[in-house]
Amino acid sequence: MKRLDFLVEGLKDLKTVGTVTRSSRSLCRNMIKHVNFKEADLIVELGAGDGVITRFILEKMKPDAKLLVFEVNSKFCDILRSIGDERLIVAEDSAEELDHYLQQLNATKVDYVISALPFVALPKELGLDIVGKCYRFMKQGGRYVQVHYSLLSKKLYQSIFGNVDINFVPFNVPPAFVLVCEKK
Repeated sequence: MKRLDFLVEGLKDLKTVGTVTRSSRSLCRNMIKHVNFKEADLIVELGAGDGVITRFILEKMKPDAKLLVFEVNSKFCDILRSIGDERLIVAEDSAEELDHYLQQLNATKVDYVISALPFVALPKELGLDIVGKCYRFMKQGGRYVQVHYSLLSKKLYQSIFGNVDINFVPFNVPPAFVLVCEKK
């Protein structure tokens, strides 16, 4: 997707897209550096957008792993489906439905969650529900990795995981924070 097309989609629905620019390579690398791809069998991506982070994940995943991505924007879902990787499962649905999709996959645990959902723009209860489900279905030692453009939502993750490590990524427009939580 061209930058201008992404800008248009972002402006049309900033509440669900969460930004008007794509994630930089620097941000994508920072998001996935918290994943042990040698051990990851199931990775979940929330708010996959047009797949910029998705592609970085797929590049590192082992051949028998699965990547379940959630995206509500139909144009973005079409782009995600066009990636054509059999390990990629595109859920054109809200991340609230995580349990339903895990059931379809006969999966009980998630190894890692990579999220670009704009929780600041979503109702607080919805954010708590989504992050709570991720925690519930995550394996012990699994990590939840979230990008934000401020630290306003840090307490949401602390309240569920009890821990949040913060990485600042200056080489992104706008500069971003990567919050990393581990299920202990």
